[in-house]
Amino acid sequence: MMEPNPKADLLRYLQDGRDALLWKLDGLSEYDIRRPLTPTGTNLLGLVKHVAGVELGYFGDTFGRPFFDEEPPPWWYTEDAEPDADMWATADESREEIVGLYRQAWEHSDSTIATRTLDAIGHVPWWPEERREVTLHHILVRVISDTQRHAGHADIVREFIDGTVGYVKGNDNMPTTDQAWWEDHRRRLERVAREVGNDDLALAPPTPRSTVSTSSTPLPH
Repeated sequence: MMEPNPKADLLRYLQDGRDALLWKLDGLSEYDIRRPLTPTGTNLLGLVKHVAGVELGYFGDTFGRPFFDEEPPPWWYTEDAEPDADMWATADESREEIVGLYRQAWEHSDSTIATRTLDAIGHVPWWPEERREVTLHHILVRVISDTQRHAGHADIVREFIDGTVGYVKGNDNMPTTDQAWWEDHRRRLERVAREVGNDDLALAPPTPRSTVSTSSTPLPH
């Protein structure tokens, strides 16, 4: 019987999310990877930039291994950073720069993970004092959750761009059907939604364009 290896299991699911996020950029133009496709500006390259920062903070600063030797970039999680600055790439930040930073973050994180036990203690500088103390296990679960959540965002954004879907490269995890089937399937779901929600449609007020919070604290979550 195979011996359990909790750290390897956690790292595998973290890497799955990392790989999926980068895969969603494949074959797209500079415009498409930066296009804001939600009222809050969600875009593919911004998602990669964000998760790079999350890893560098949680597996770096939290365990006394800061990634930046000198001044961090202007989008880093400081009081002076512009709100949401980690969720989009400026014209001066190339695809190669952002993707390269994310891969460097993997190496930095993996080194932290490899050299510490799951019960190793760290301290999250941007959390309230009373709950700053964490274990590596806690942080692994948190970062996996964050990465996989944003991989799901990337799934939807990529589908909006060109219809491409899939769970991970080489395994789309989708039914074997054709485009006509999907179009019929969507119409069917729309009919059911309208049938069940008919009263709601008649009574509901117009949907506001956005209900986005205006909080300006750009900290990794």
